[in-house]
Amino acid sequence: MQITGVTQHHLSHPLDGSFQPTWIPGYPQSSHEVELFEIRTDEGFTGITASPSFAGGLEYETPLSLFLTGEDPHDVDAIRRKLESIDLIGPRPWHIELALWDIIGKTAGKPVYEILGGSDDPIPCYASTGEVQDADARIEYIQDRVDEGFQAVKLRVTRPDDIDIVREIRDAFPDLPLMVDANKGWSVRIMQEEERWSYKDALRFARDLEGVGGIEWLEEPLPRHEYDNYARLREATTVPIAGGEFNNGLHHFHEFLDRGALDVVQPDAALATGIQGGVNVAARAADHGVEFVPHTWTNGIGFAANLHVMAVAGSPWCEFPMEPPWDCEARDFLLEETLDHEDGYVTPPDEPGLGITLDREVLPE
Repeated sequence: MQITGVTQHHLSHPLDGSFQPTWIPGYPQSSHEVELFEIRTDEGFTGITASPSFAGGLEYETPLSLFLTGEDPHDVDAIRRKLESIDLIGPRPWHIELALWDIIGKTAGKPVYEILGGSDDPIPCYASTGEVQDADARIEYIQDRVDEGFQAVKLRVTRPDDIDIVREIRDAFPDLPLMVDANKGWSVRIMQEEERWSYKDALRFARDLEGVGGIEWLEEPLPRHEYDNYARLREATTVPIAGGEFNNGLHHFHEFLDRGALDVVQPDAALATGIQGGVNVAARAADHGVEFVPHTWTNGIGFAANLHVMAVAGSPWCEFPMEPPWDCEARDFLLEETLDHEDGYVTPPDEPGLGITLDREVLPE
């Protein structure tokens, strides 16, 4: 089997309103922008993948075609080496590997997680917020999520003083597992700079969380390459430390793990590692006694891919993005069927490949 070509589509889906994600400071997001790729083969199988994008798009169909045409999609290692070359000059190419596994699974007639030795055991979901809100608004939000069956909630913070929001929410929900995301690992600086934390800021906030109690982890309190400071922070607090969602390639995760820098490693298959890389990181994390709970906030294809990796890794949690108007329908607008939870649990798609079908009505004419 050989790859015969790559087709790219820029998709823009308007949201029913807007929200202000902490990873794009000062920017009200009102649309879901996606670069969709179809990788075709000479045997009639097509793999799909997608990456987040900007308004107007980011076109790289031609260089991908030059690198991939003639390659066997089953030779993931060889293609990953080519993707490393693309990564040198940009943009990040790891999402392309998702389409390879889609083809591999379709050829074998099996879902990706089964090919890689995983199971379809239900994974508990936590509702993942996207913006900072005051305690009263968040308490109402959390009650809605609990009523829907979610097992936990992740809060966003941007300032050390946001600990007061966390305290009020803990008082309202004394037994609910909470994750807290400072989102200091990276940001998209369209409108303004993010408020950065020093090591002392992160340590003070972590110590405050110790007093709150019931915190599953503190996520990305520092820039994503400060491996030594992550290790120092982990040593200095009893609150588990998480990160790595947008680090680039396997070597970054080797740094985290070799330095004992994280309790929870979070590489997104669509952004940081690809599927094979994610499975490799999960195995190495297990050897270090570190949990593997990937970031999933991209699009329906990325969410499905990460579900397959979680199913192989035996992840204890699944991040389920939920910040209306960003919900599972907005996330999955490019798919025929929405990937939803059931009473707070989710399972990987069980159809061949990634197990999802592209809604061709959303493609530009």
